[in-house]
Order: sequence, then C-alpha cells, then structure tokens
Amino acid sequence: MVDTIKLKIKNYIFVIAIIMLSIKGHAQDDVLIDSNMIQLSGVVIAEDNLEPLPYTTIFDKTRRSGVIADFYGFFSLVTFPGDTIYFSYYGHKTSEYIVPDSLTDNRYSIIHMIQKDTLNLPEVDVYPWPSREDFARAFIEIDPYDDALRRAQRQLSGESLAFIAAKLDGDASLAYGFSRNVAMTKLYTNGQLPVNNLLNPYSWAKLIKDWKEGKLKRE
Repeated sequence: MVDTIKLKIKNYIFVIAIIMLSIKGHAQDDVLIDSNMIQLSGVVIAEDNLEPLPYTTIFDKTRRSGVIADFYGFFSLVTFPGDTIYFSYYGHKTSEYIVPDSLTDNRYSIIHMIQKDTLNLPEVDVYPWPSREDFARAFIEIDPYDDALRRAQRQLSGESLAFIAAKLDGDASLAYGFSRNVAMTKLYTNGQLPVNNLLNPYSWAKLIKDWKEGKLKRE
C-alpha cells in the first residue's frame, strides 16, 4: 500500500515537471517573439505654428490598437517594425507614419507634424435689410437720439422703477426687508421722538415740486 502511494506521488511529480518545462519553453518563445517590439514615443505638433496638439488620437492600423496623446501632445505606444500609425486631430488632416524596419534599438522617438485642414470660403456680406430700398427707408426714418443707452436710462429711471414696483405683489423677501427697516429705524431713534415727515421741510419741498410738475395726477 505504501509503495503504491509513493509510486503515484512520483508520477504526479513527473507530470508536473513536464508541464513546467513546456510552459518555460513557451515563455522563452514569447520573449523571442516580443524582442522585436518597439516603444514608440513622441510629440504631435501643428505644421503651421509648431504648437503641440493635445489629445491627438494615435492608432496602430496593423495591430488594431491605439492611444490618446496628453495635454502637451506627448504619446507613447508599443509597435512593431513596419506598422502603420495613423494620427488624427480635429480640424487637421489625418496623416500616417510607418515605423522603420531598420531600427537597432527597441526605443524610438519622433516629432510628428499634422497639416491643418482649412477650407477658404468666399466672402459673404450679411445685411439686416432685404433690399437697398428698405435700407434707404430705414436710414431716413432712423432716430439718432433714440439709441440703446437712452432707452436703458428711461427704463431704469426712478419713475419707471417705482411704477413697476407698484404693480408687483409683496413676497417673503420684501416683507422681511420692510420689517428689518422698521426694526433698524426703531433702533436708530431709540430714546428719541420718532421721525415725523409732516414736520420734514425736505418732504414738503418734494411734495410741492411733484405737485407743480403734475406727477400727482391720477391717470
């Protein structure tokens, strides 16, 4: 019984050794195959101003894989000799680069320039009037004194703002502001007589002025 167990253990050890040797052989073959890999690095720049092109797409057509450059246009990817690399950037023509097959080192750096893809369209003049007659009539009828600044001054005048405020309903913020003003007025006149505008000469002067100018008339 003991001899049988020892024999099985020896067989297991032999099988495991055979498997380990085969795995090691395959790993050595992979190392030999991967020894041709090249670490391709570089910077993508524009051809017209030599500025780096951030986030450029770099695609290896041969291996069907790619990377994206960083903010400074720098990239790095693993390639093989003879691979075709595509460089694509918005607003520029897609260009290709073939990895040289005569390199003696497994690291290679390049500076790749991309040509700007620009379409020069004919000049177009846009007018706000459909015809010359409409332009002439608008030019004659224009009011040079009614510009945007004067319209804004009229709309932001005290009378306009007061008219708009009178039509607005009170809300929580206005009620809170009114109560805070009343509280601050009481605090300001603490220990004194409250303010009475009936004895305020400035208020009477303003009332008389508004009455003369007709601002107290009801519409």
